[in-house]
Amino acid sequence: MQKKEINITVELDEKNVATNIAFKADDMPNVDGVNCRAMLLSFWDAHNKDTLKLDLWTRDMTVDEMKIFFHQTLVTMADTLQNSTDDERIAGDMRDFCDYFAERMEIKE
Repeated sequence: MQKKEINITVELDEKNVATNIAFKADDMPNVDGVNCRAMLLSFWDAHNKDTLKLDLWTRDMTVDEMKIFFHQTLVTMADTLQNSTDDERIAGDMRDFCDYFAERMEIKE
């Protein structure tokens, strides 16, 4: 059995506000780490049938970047939903919502 690690480092200021978020994975051998302004991390607790979440963003994350980040995350979630359930109908509905979301957030290309 293979084992992989993903490391997340969060730097905080004196008020415990994130100033930098970085991650590194075993599958990224030639990269020291990737700096980010935001992250959304979810784990499924099968025993309690509940989602455990860790959502962080740095003080440098702009509102416009957050809108784009959420839109891209929602699109990825629609893809994951289709790949994991093979339910094209509901994934398509979610993609329709993503289009609506982008339009309402005024980020539509």
